[in-house]
Amino acid sequence: MFQTTRDSRGRAGSALVLAEVTYHAAVRSVRKTHGNALLAIALNIMQAVIFVAVFYFMFALLGLRGASLRGDFLLYIMSGVFLFLTHTKTLGAVAGAEGPTSPMMQHAPMNTAVSILAAMLSTLYIQTLSLFTILFVYDVVLNPGVVMEIMDPIAAFGMFLLAWFTGAALGMVFMAAKPWAPVPVGIITTLYQRANMIASGKMFVANTLTPQLLAMFDWNPLFHCIDQARGHMFVNYFPRNSSVEYPIWVAVVFLMLGLMGEFYTRKHASASWGAKR
Repeated sequence: MFQTTRDSRGRAGSALVLAEVTYHAAVRSVRKTHGNALLAIALNIMQAVIFVAVFYFMFALLGLRGASLRGDFLLYIMSGVFLFLTHTKTLGAVAGAEGPTSPMMQHAPMNTAVSILAAMLSTLYIQTLSLFTILFVYDVVLNPGVVMEIMDPIAAFGMFLLAWFTGAALGMVFMAAKPWAPVPVGIITTLYQRANMIASGKMFVANTLTPQLLAMFDWNPLFHCIDQARGHMFVNYFPRNSSVEYPIWVAVVFLMLGLMGEFYTRKHASASWGAKR
């Protein structure tokens, strides 16, 4: 009980142990939705399909298909839906990751860094698998060869990763603040996720916005990610009202704030905080 142990594994061995623990924690996070990992992934794919179908029929009923970009209409919708889902799900997963007072932290070598990485990687894994599965089915069954029309798929996927990274960075801030004010932070997190249904800009083309409308959306890093992704996907679209640098800097700033906040919270957190709730 009062003995001190010295880790003789070295840095490489410790890194492998950390990677293994992160892997198992990520698998556990994937299986939270359903006990069967395949069904958990299938449920996420069905959610993405439902989102795409709802927006497709909404655009069709409102007669807004002509206002979209010149190119495949479903690719236009999916470019917004997938980045929106990835951003909001990553934010929610990281914000809800197990903190320093979680019972899981009593099992070494589990720590908050592993919990955060597992939440980030599990969401990225599910969303990436869902993206490629839906694109594969759409390309093979519904519209053969449509994926080949994407102008720069690597850069477009880079915007997908940037949307994931910004969601993780914002989630870090919410996670650090949650032990201090669980209810207000939970409400703010939900409001941000719901506001992105419109504020993300997935339902319209940024180049068509007036300066007054643009000022309502260009604060959102996800808005820039979606618009830049469409610029890489469609040969006839050149995004003028967004940039790649803005979401990168926003993500870096919020990541640093989240790391500092998580460090401070971890040093002061107590399991007795939630005793009265």
